[in-house]
Amino acid sequence: MRKRWLLKKADRGVRNLLVRELEISPIVAQLLANRSIIDPEEAHKFLSCELSNLHDPYLLKGMIEAVSRIRRALSKGEKILLYGDYDVDGITSVALLRSVLSGLGGNVLEYIPNRIEEGYGLNLDACRFAHKKRINLIVTVDCGINALREVDYLNSLGIDTIIVDHHEVQVDGLPKAYAIINPLQKDCSYPFKHLAGVGLAFKLAQALLDQPLEKIKYLLDLVALGTVSDIVPQLDENRILTKHGLEVLNERKRIGLKELIRVSGLGGRDISSGHIGYMLGPRINASGRIGSPKIALGLLVTNRWDEAKESAQILDRENRNRQRIESRILKEAMQKVQREVNFKEHKTIVLSGSDWHPGVIGIVASRLVDKFYRPTAIISLNRNAGRGSARSISDFNLFGALSECKKYLEEFGGHKAACGFSIQKKDIDKFKSLFNKIANERLLPEHLLPKLQADMDIPLNSLSETLIYDIDRLAPHGPKNPFPVFISRGIKLKNAPRAIGRKGMKFWVTDGKITCEAVAFGLSDGFFDVLKDEAFDVAYFPSVNTYKGVRSIKLDLEDLRTSPVRPQGSNGASEGIL
Repeated sequence: MRKRWLLKKADRGVRNLLVRELEISPIVAQLLANRSIIDPEEAHKFLSCELSNLHDPYLLKGMIEAVSRIRRALSKGEKILLYGDYDVDGITSVALLRSVLSGLGGNVLEYIPNRIEEGYGLNLDACRFAHKKRINLIVTVDCGINALREVDYLNSLGIDTIIVDHHEVQVDGLPKAYAIINPLQKDCSYPFKHLAGVGLAFKLAQALLDQPLEKIKYLLDLVALGTVSDIVPQLDENRILTKHGLEVLNERKRIGLKELIRVSGLGGRDISSGHIGYMLGPRINASGRIGSPKIALGLLVTNRWDEAKESAQILDRENRNRQRIESRILKEAMQKVQREVNFKEHKTIVLSGSDWHPGVIGIVASRLVDKFYRPTAIISLNRNAGRGSARSISDFNLFGALSECKKYLEEFGGHKAACGFSIQKKDIDKFKSLFNKIANERLLPEHLLPKLQADMDIPLNSLSETLIYDIDRLAPHGPKNPFPVFISRGIKLKNAPRAIGRKGMKFWVTDGKITCEAVAFGLSDGFFDVLKDEAFDVAYFPSVNTYKGVRSIKLDLEDLRTSPVRPQGSNGASEGIL
């Protein structure tokens, strides 16, 4: 699919200020400015990424009450139930708090609902389970913010609830819980609003333990795992927690994660945020999607090598099974798109199927967004009841749209980019019509072209190993802090491309002064036609590749296109379609 190439506008004043105050290269200074990091002190904190820059957990509304109630439960020997979501964020949150509360002598049980049988969030059957087990206090993590009915029921049973959640608050109000920790709730003045669920769980642990951060740094491997997997902005606290968490993860002291790294084929390699997002996270998620999330939880908390090895192998098998199921549903969904979707009239995709596994429909929705770049909802039907998962594009607030469609939904939740919902079969057509009407009103034709946001336009020969290592100071990357993308123009093909991996190609390119290896995956239909041109423009992220002790510059291509006749090096051009 054709992309809109957008180039950030260079603010020379900010760039020169950061160069002067921080003694950094102009390119790194411009990358910081492009991420809205324009204050020298803020930029210094961003680059230094020190644990001491984490905010005081007691700035979170509800933290004082939550800590007081948990400490009372610990002192009285009350039973505490940790209730989490079945994704990586929820599972790591439960694992982290179990480690902390058990270490403090707590009487702790865990409950992670089965995605297929129970669905997302706190449910009444789980509340009855808690009453049967004589639970005194429930702590929800990565869920609970919209569980009004369930918390009322727990209150009637004499069970207190502490909600630790990062999801959007619906207009119906908040549950009547003993304490709520959510930076998105009204009157919460916490300075960073985008922590993942496991980040909030860590803030609770930080307040409970009341120890220097270096003493509790061992928990951050779990925080990095959940934060990266939940695709939250890699800025402020998330960036600090992820960077230090990766350091802990690479020490491989948690035996379950060490075994998971091994079965993922990453043994002996430094683990990056990319490895979490594409290899480790999906294996943990697989247990919650098509199996039992208890396997993943057990992997993260076990101290036994035999259990760690067995659990890691199960998760690896479940992930392969998930891939097979996903592939089948995606094929069927693509066929339905051809039959049911008229892209001249429909700016959304809404599909349903009676034999579609609800554990993978979110992934399928993401695949369709990648293919067609439309807000997409996939619904798994079980007789007359449907469970849906939706994914959006950058210019469309999905949570807001579903809020306007709620008369046709039984339940829904999530955020602007991803949501889950339940719906009756009889209401799907009405939901589809209203959902598409909202999109038609808000999306212009240009919104339906994916954006390629480039940071700078530079000559290819300006790349060097020193510069690339300097750029690496901005890692770890993720939403709001993406991999830097550069554009170089008038590039020529040096040798014939050869296939690598799945839908990948490798070849060498040159500008006449420097020759670099280029790698591309997920190639578009017109890719080879562009390579046949005498000259083309490339958009890429640069890195240093080491093979048999020899280092070379590698370009990970985001896109390429025919090179128009124009002067090279237009850095500073106004932002817009190029």
